[in-house]
Amino acid sequence: MQSRSLKQLDRLTVAQPLPVSEDTDSVKELATTSLPADTKNPTEPRWSPPKNLAAERACLLRQTLERHRDERQIVILQDFPDPDALSSAWTYKLIAEQYNIGCDIVYAGALSHQENIALVKLTNLPAQRWTSQTLKNKDLSGYSGFVLIDNQGTTSQLMPLVQQAGIRPTAIIDHHQMQVELQPEFADIRPNIRATATIMTQYLQAGLLSFDSSVGDHVKCATALMHGLRSDTNGLRQAQEEEFLAAAYLSRFYDHQLLNAVLQATRSNRVMDVIERSLKNRVVQNNFSIAGVGYLRYDDRDAIPQAADFLVTEENVHTAVVYGIVHDEDEELEVVIGSLRTTKLTLDPDEFIKEAFGQDSHGRFFGGGRMMAGGFEIPMGFLGGSNENPDYARMKWQLFDSQIKQKLLKLVNPKDNPLANK
Repeated sequence: MQSRSLKQLDRLTVAQPLPVSEDTDSVKELATTSLPADTKNPTEPRWSPPKNLAAERACLLRQTLERHRDERQIVILQDFPDPDALSSAWTYKLIAEQYNIGCDIVYAGALSHQENIALVKLTNLPAQRWTSQTLKNKDLSGYSGFVLIDNQGTTSQLMPLVQQAGIRPTAIIDHHQMQVELQPEFADIRPNIRATATIMTQYLQAGLLSFDSSVGDHVKCATALMHGLRSDTNGLRQAQEEEFLAAAYLSRFYDHQLLNAVLQATRSNRVMDVIERSLKNRVVQNNFSIAGVGYLRYDDRDAIPQAADFLVTEENVHTAVVYGIVHDEDEELEVVIGSLRTTKLTLDPDEFIKEAFGQDSHGRFFGGGRMMAGGFEIPMGFLGGSNENPDYARMKWQLFDSQIKQKLLKLVNPKDNPLANK
């Protein structure tokens, strides 16, 4: 799954993130090396370089799409896609259609958060659930390449099977830290950007697709992008200039009534039950609230981040971590899923989670994060499943609950034995 070298491909077009101070110079260098000799005369310019990094990358993406005109691509999302991923993938699909490229947007997990379900249903967003078993029975020979949107393949069960089928990575567009070396033709990975929806909107602003308020799919996609921006910036409260500029552009096209309908989706009884369990089981130390919620169905895993969102609002709490054991009946697997939410500006969720849980035998971290939020996923291996015996199931939960609390509280209050007072 993970390539260990960075050999250049013949058609490689990689747009790696650059420090802001280098953007202008890099664009100038691109322009200089791309111009014929007679156009280097400043008095007679025949070509104007892109004005900024976003425009440069939009230009590179256009070139990549041109090379794949009339082909089919598979757009892979994380197993449990959020509004940022869903909206960004839809935008890519609409852009690719202009080059007669057909795209299937797929994910392996589930849409369990009520807002995600509402977003897909109310906009008819063209995302499909493909399980690992589904993919084994599909003919993938018609796909010329795969595209990763808002992820880098590490959070998708579909990646190994797609790679085994010999499908090459065409593009990666993401706002998370670099995770793997996949050697795509095009890569736009910008951790300094708050949402992938921001990057996709910049492509629109650069002219890769002209939204038209009279076209229904354009209006719905703009609405989805606005939701993606909101969700990844905590209602724009953590937004930067790029997100505000993107939101200003989308304001011309999005349907505010449709967005309100998505945001007003009600929580299910099962989600409320998990929130109740998190309140009952929480341990609060040094302004950290930590809660284990026991066993959850696979389809209910999005209740965990919602519980963390709720706990972090408690008085004198700046960080909340909620976790539980999620059972996937289709794959007969169990994993520990956790979410972190924080309002403390000096706490780095990515650093905190990586320090708490470390890496697996392949060097991959069990979790990570971004500003104000993070998550982790720990496979249970041979201890997974076999919960028919209630005593065994209870003992297994107690074991993992104690271990996770100990790892977290060791960072929260390293001088004390975290479980001494329990």
